[in-house]
Amino acid sequence: MKKVVLKLDLHDDRQKQKALKAVSALHGIDEMSVDMKAQKMTIVGAADPVAVVDKLRKLFPAVLIVSVGPAKEEKKEGGDKKEGGDKKDGDKKEGDKKEGDKKADANKQLVYPPWYPPPYGYGPPPQPYPQFVIHSAEEDPNSCVIC
Repeated sequence: MKKVVLKLDLHDDRQKQKALKAVSALHGIDEMSVDMKAQKMTIVGAADPVAVVDKLRKLFPAVLIVSVGPAKEEKKEGGDKKEGGDKKDGDKKEGDKKEGDKKADANKQLVYPPWYPPPYGYGPPPQPYPQFVIHSAEEDPNSCVIC
């Protein structure tokens, strides 16, 4: 399960419905939501984020991926026990310091620039040089030559 957050340029409910309809055609999507104020779409499911963006860019060329991460699952009621037992403040190890770094990394957002098609300045590929075949009347026995 992945949670994908996308930034769209939506102006009204009609565009919102178009975006939801385009994404709903993909397989593996469990939940979709659109925040019109922040202009963000959140998709939860097993769908490929690249396929989601590809589908949306046909309608909205300026789609940006804000974040991709695991979907948060509901917490279990049963008490989770620590494997290492109770730790006191003086017994902290380096592994505990890494948890703070993970939280700082989670706050950073990765933003990709929008995709635009290449300009029309590129022409068709150049054609190879033509190859000419020269036939000689002397070599071809079926040719008719008036002398």
